[in-house]
Amino acid sequence: MYAIVRAGAKQEKVAVGDVIEIDKVATPGGETLALPVLLADDGDKGTTTGLDKASVTVEVLGGTKGPKIIIQKYKNKTGYKKRQGHRQKYTQVKVTDISL
Repeated sequence: MYAIVRAGAKQEKVAVGDVIEIDKVATPGGETLALPVLLADDGDKGTTTGLDKASVTVEVLGGTKGPKIIIQKYKNKTGYKKRQGHRQKYTQVKVTDISL
């Protein structure tokens, strides 16, 4: 059994026991969250969509950071150079339950 959930501005395919990274949420570790389900697949019933009451319960494990991204801007013959870095912040969550 798996489900496609909306996690921030992205969609993730999850099953019970999966550990995924979602965009940062302001919830401390050890708390639980409910993510809305867009599509679910139960092996017996088949694929179902438009699930209003379904939800996926996740447990917050903690915060992580993505890889460092370097942004460089350069304009020829003007002496303009700019260097900037960015590291996206994520929250690691573990899927505990999928309720349909």
